[in-house]
Amino acid sequence: MATKVGIIGAGGMVGYHIQGFKQAGAEITAIADLNQEAAQKIADENSIPNVFGDVAEMLALEEIDAVSIIVPNKFHAPLVIQALEGGKHAFCEKPPALNAEEVEGMIAAAQQSGKKLMFNFNNRARPESYAIMEKINAGDIGTINSAQAKWCRRTGIPGFGGWFTTKALSGGGPLIDLLHMLDLAMYFMGYPKPAHVLAQTFDDFITNKDFKGPWGLPDNDDGTTDVEAAAHGMVSFEGGQVCSFQISWAEMIKREEVSVVFQGTKSGGKVERLFNEDGLDETAIDTCEIYSQDGAQRIDTTVEVEECEDMGRIKSAANFILAIEGTEEPLNTPEQALTLMKVIDAAYQSAASGAPVSCQ
Repeated sequence: MATKVGIIGAGGMVGYHIQGFKQAGAEITAIADLNQEAAQKIADENSIPNVFGDVAEMLALEEIDAVSIIVPNKFHAPLVIQALEGGKHAFCEKPPALNAEEVEGMIAAAQQSGKKLMFNFNNRARPESYAIMEKINAGDIGTINSAQAKWCRRTGIPGFGGWFTTKALSGGGPLIDLLHMLDLAMYFMGYPKPAHVLAQTFDDFITNKDFKGPWGLPDNDDGTTDVEAAAHGMVSFEGGQVCSFQISWAEMIKREEVSVVFQGTKSGGKVERLFNEDGLDETAIDTCEIYSQDGAQRIDTTVEVEECEDMGRIKSAANFILAIEGTEEPLNTPEQALTLMKVIDAAYQSAASGAPVSCQ
């Protein structure tokens, strides 16, 4: 019997979730959004039979096995907990929540309900990431001692005065929004236990409309813009490994840069998404490389994988369904999400204090 899914939120990512769920053989039976007209439009386009303006009404449907949550960050934790307490598996868009404390509440609800909780860390589902993990699991990379995570944009502020730029709704700016490469670097490293974080945030350009990106929300002149434009820092782990990060919406670089570079005891490597100046996904090229030595001889290898324009978003959603059904291992765990949010919390605390912050 097909897994039956309900979707909360008719936002920009909903199409990828729908494609992924269908690819895995799931049946999408309902969609809910406060803007019921937007939900109805998605339902009409995808033959979804039930449409709700009230989440509670949708969750009352006993036939629904799992719920997908695509809403502003502030509502991730309460809606995930509501779904889990209603006996549904939960798949939540990134970031996991506003902070680590909220993730702890989500994990407690998942444990209490016995249902699966996963997050859309879709870059783990890219073909390049699978290729790197194959080499890591085969022992070809060794221990990754250090990594550099980067997602930097030159003109990428997602609107002014909307929920993205309102800390109470988003939890922060690019550090929490573009956390994918930091997550991916830690994933390659085996998600070691973080010890300390030293970070700094910058608010240059955050109110300058010349730095608005080509996506996001319309400007709201009466809204709030109180988040950072860029964040740079370093994470040290209990085992001695380190990971630096550079994350920005608005920064003086040539073009958008999205990459993880790592140095292992046997080999190093890089996954990178190369953009043209416009920074749009359809102009991007993904690359994957491995760097190793045979004695004094350098061996630099380009790993060829199939193209994936959606950056793993469809595969990530499909993995959620297959993990529920027990036919695939989940690509992420709630405990990893908690660790990531502890690092992000510590980064913001360090930026505020000017000193390293413990992740304990």
